[in-house]
Amino acid sequence: IFHFAKGQPYIDDVGSFKERMEWAGNPRRRDGSIVIHSLEPGDNGTFTCDVKNPPDIVGKSSQVTLYVLEKVPTRYGVVLGSVIGGVLLLVAVLVALGYATRYCWLRRQAALQRRLSAMEKGKLQRSAKDGSKRSRQAPVLYAMLDHGRGAKKAKGGAGESRKDKK
Repeated sequence: IFHFAKGQPYIDDVGSFKERMEWAGNPRRRDGSIVIHSLEPGDNGTFTCDVKNPPDIVGKSSQVTLYVLEKVPTRYGVVLGSVIGGVLLLVAVLVALGYATRYCWLRRQAALQRRLSAMEKGKLQRSAKDGSKRSRQAPVLYAMLDHGRGAKKAKGGAGESRKDKK
C-alpha cells in the first residue's frame, strides 16, 4: 500500500487505503510511520512491513495488527455513565441510611438501658430509705374497744386511768 524509494514516499493509487493515507515518518531517524485516516471496521487486518535497501541490505519483516472498533456515540456514554453513577449514589445512600438507622437504634437502646438502671437504683434507694424510716418510727399503738366491760367504764368517767379506778 506504500513504499519509500529514492527519498520520496509513494502511496499506491489502488486498494482500500488510497486517498486516506499519509506519510508521517523520517528516514533519517529510521522512522517509517504512516497515518491512515477515517478507519472503518473493514480495515481490520495484519499488515507486514519489509525494509529492503538494494543491493545488499535486506531487513527483517515486522507485522502490525490493526483493530478498528465501532465508535459509540457520546450520548450513549453519557447516559450509561449517568445510570451507573445514579445506581452507585443510590447504593451509597442506602448504606448510609442503614448505618444511621442502626446508630439511632443503638443510641435509643442505650438510653432505655440507662433509664431502666436509674429506675432500679431509685427503687433500691427508696426501699432503703423506707426501711430506714420504718426503723426510726415510733411504735404504733392499737386500741381495742371492749364491749364486755362497757358498764364499768361508764362509772369511772371518761378521763380516768386504770390506776384511778383501782
